[in-house]
Amino acid sequence: MKFKILLALIFVNLLQAQKFYFPKTAVNDSVILEKQIPGLAQQIIPQLQSTKYKPENTVDLMDNLFRLQMVAQDYKNSLTSLSENRNLFADNNMGGYRFIGLELYALAKMEQKETNSSFPNALQKVFNQKYESLPEKLIPRLGLALDGDVNASRKLLKSLLDKQKDKDSIDYRTALALCKSYLNYKTYSNIKPQVMQLLASRDKEKFITETQDLKINGNTLTITIVRKKENTSPLPVILTNNIYAGPFDEFFGKRAATYNYVGAVVNTRGKRNSNDVNNPFEHESKDIYEVIDWVSKQPWCNGKVGMIGGSYLGFSQWAAVKKVHPALKTIVPQVAVGIGIDYPAQNNIFMSYMLQWIQYVTNNKFTDEADFANAVKWDSIYTKWYKSGKSFRSLDKISGKPSKIFQRWLDHPGYDEFWQKMVPYKEDFSKINIPILTTTGYYDDDQIGALYYFKQHHLYNKNADHYLVIGPYNHGGAQSFGFTYVNGNPIDPVARISIGDLAFSWFDYILKEGKKPEILKDRINFQVMNTNTWKHVADLDKMHNSSLKFYLQDKKNTSSVFNKPQTKSFTTQIVDFKNRDQKDIYYKVSKKDSIKMTNSVAFESEVLDKDMILSGNLSGVFNVSINKKDFDTDTYLYQIQPDGKSSLLSTHIVRASYAKDNEKRQLFEPNKMEQIPINNSYVMSKKIEKGSKLLLLVGVNKNPNWQINYGTGKDVSDETIKDSGEPLEVKWYNDSYVELPVYND
Repeated sequence: MKFKILLALIFVNLLQAQKFYFPKTAVNDSVILEKQIPGLAQQIIPQLQSTKYKPENTVDLMDNLFRLQMVAQDYKNSLTSLSENRNLFADNNMGGYRFIGLELYALAKMEQKETNSSFPNALQKVFNQKYESLPEKLIPRLGLALDGDVNASRKLLKSLLDKQKDKDSIDYRTALALCKSYLNYKTYSNIKPQVMQLLASRDKEKFITETQDLKINGNTLTITIVRKKENTSPLPVILTNNIYAGPFDEFFGKRAATYNYVGAVVNTRGKRNSNDVNNPFEHESKDIYEVIDWVSKQPWCNGKVGMIGGSYLGFSQWAAVKKVHPALKTIVPQVAVGIGIDYPAQNNIFMSYMLQWIQYVTNNKFTDEADFANAVKWDSIYTKWYKSGKSFRSLDKISGKPSKIFQRWLDHPGYDEFWQKMVPYKEDFSKINIPILTTTGYYDDDQIGALYYFKQHHLYNKNADHYLVIGPYNHGGAQSFGFTYVNGNPIDPVARISIGDLAFSWFDYILKEGKKPEILKDRINFQVMNTNTWKHVADLDKMHNSSLKFYLQDKKNTSSVFNKPQTKSFTTQIVDFKNRDQKDIYYKVSKKDSIKMTNSVAFESEVLDKDMILSGNLSGVFNVSINKKDFDTDTYLYQIQPDGKSSLLSTHIVRASYAKDNEKRQLFEPNKMEQIPINNSYVMSKKIEKGSKLLLLVGVNKNPNWQINYGTGKDVSDETIKDSGEPLEVKWYNDSYVELPVYND
């Protein structure tokens, strides 16, 4: 076995070291590049097909294959590869049709050759044929799929070519990247202007699209209304409140129209034609009420309004029900941001990403895609701040763009009135009596927010008509479509549902007296990973029917980490906040896998002797003593599969001083044992196979992606490395435990 692994590693290393002929003259001469690039792709294809890929990389393999075939001008086989793997490529853009731009380019090239026609004529013909053949529900997504970024692909292509200056050979990885970037640039620079015009022409035949400005609360908001031409009678309106002004405005409108509703998309203050100040989250509860009032009185509206959208757009719906307008009959919040709950701080710990997002939505009247997508820039900003030891409050200045919004948010580290006034708070939930459908996922960045609203609604309104659908979806999937792979792992076929179809089936049920969606058999509808089944229960606590306590103890000293320790002891952890050059530490799972565990302590279970379904929230309590007044904890639960691969199950982070009450800070007394309850962890539901182990990492949150809590008791945003003092010493007592939610059939 070791010999086979060694041979495989040697093969992969040889592959990466292999060089292909590629003349340096191609770097600056587009004519030579045009001639050389197909041959380069032809050289790579056999190597790609012979590589020993792991099953989870099947998507990447087939994606690279059809692209290389296209670059090699083997259009027929390229389209065959694409067609055969369309379901494999399903994602949040257009299911298997997200490559329609590349597909149209290949079809046009084939048509051009077969009929000896011009490329524009060939492109027009194949576009019209493709448009007619597409399912109607995909038509709204065409604009997004065809809107390739020509400038970005040109820059990437140039950067890759620049690396080849004065070289007559190219390595495998660079050659693959060069071929793919060349294809993107070649495709969209050739087709985009024409196909966008063709699409606009076809849309005019199908839809009536109007854009106008509304005066709301003394401010200007831009609203886009889309209707199907064939629908001449008043209809229910599906409203979306969108801060991400741009192509998605028409998409959301056309999507609703395609399902035979009127689509209305209103942009927030400061977006599109609005010259008002853009303060995200702060005015939605007032503005949306007035927008609904205006919409409900229009001749194309039958007086009924529903709302839909994900992330910020999901938050907007909860803002809208702070005071429910009589015309608002239902909302479908997807992956909803829990403002002040999971963003911009998760369990009271502010995240560095908040600044990147603020600039994304406030830099201009639309969205600053180039800046937001510049991962290198933002990573360097976070790292620069982290290395500097300056206060978290200085992050915006370090970025080169001070932000009043960033500073204002930091002034509210607890869940205080500033956040509470944006969405329903406590008794406000008791007044929400419209039906609601929430969707989120086990890997959704805003799962904690989405479930916060769900739990609060049911807590304060015992008759809440509120359903939840949750499965193995990430932030994108839980507002669009169940992906084929999530986090590198295949998901069960039964989970691959269209969240869009579900949402509009719900609208039909509520707004048109249609049939209740089949999947909604109870209040909570969840997919158990690795079982290919859905389960349905009345409340979140019934996602499991027993529990198992995982104690923080070394398995070498006990027969089982699931047994309460007989004698009390502790594990000491030391974290030096002054050390900013600390090397990452990894937990070696197997020869195949390792897990980063810097600033964490690892506890591993024994091998499980039977299958186990973990389903629900992690809970429990940490008994600790620290030599400071506060710290931020993080917890990760992994499955170590029998094949030696790790899989993340759930996470939890919290500021210890807010763990008991997210509104009121309660500092610790140094060197005194304190309790930290585990609340608001990520929900999971997965069958853990016999022969697996569970790995629990608990530790201190210290990295460039989050605030650093130095433990002085001062406002964490103002603390600096000068406040670090002596290293943090945490004593993790072995009677601490993480309670695992177990479902027994």
